[in-house]
Amino acid sequence: MSDETPMQENITTIRYAGAEQFVGESVSGHSVIADFRHDNQSAPSPMELLLISLGGCTGADVVNILQKKRQRITDYQIEIRAQRRDEHPRIYTSIEVLHKVRGFNVDEKAVARAIELSESKYCSVSAMLAASAKITARFEVTQEVTTQ
Repeated sequence: MSDETPMQENITTIRYAGAEQFVGESVSGHSVIADFRHDNQSAPSPMELLLISLGGCTGADVVNILQKKRQRITDYQIEIRAQRRDEHPRIYTSIEVLHKVRGFNVDEKAVARAIELSESKYCSVSAMLAASAKITARFEVTQEVTTQ
């Protein structure tokens, strides 16, 4: 018997839909369209989907960690700015993730720690992209004001 942890296999199906578009269906049965046209895209490009995946992955981690820390968040947005190299393959070389957190008495140290844990431990998408791109993160906290 091997001491190795078994690898989880994921099977995704991609179908050509015409006009440089593909429909991907995930293991869970959800579909998404990717558009390869450079003019009038009707769906995100595969590279845009990577950034959306990064934001969703780190965002879910941060929200979960802040909830466990009993932080009262009323709004949370993530802005991602990325640069790609000019030559092919046009991979991302630099990615900046800006976390915008709004809530009541939000502890900035808790936000910083949640982001750090997501980047260093939990977000698989971040770990994958960090192999080829420099990822930096920063955050802004806006405190809600209670009126009585």
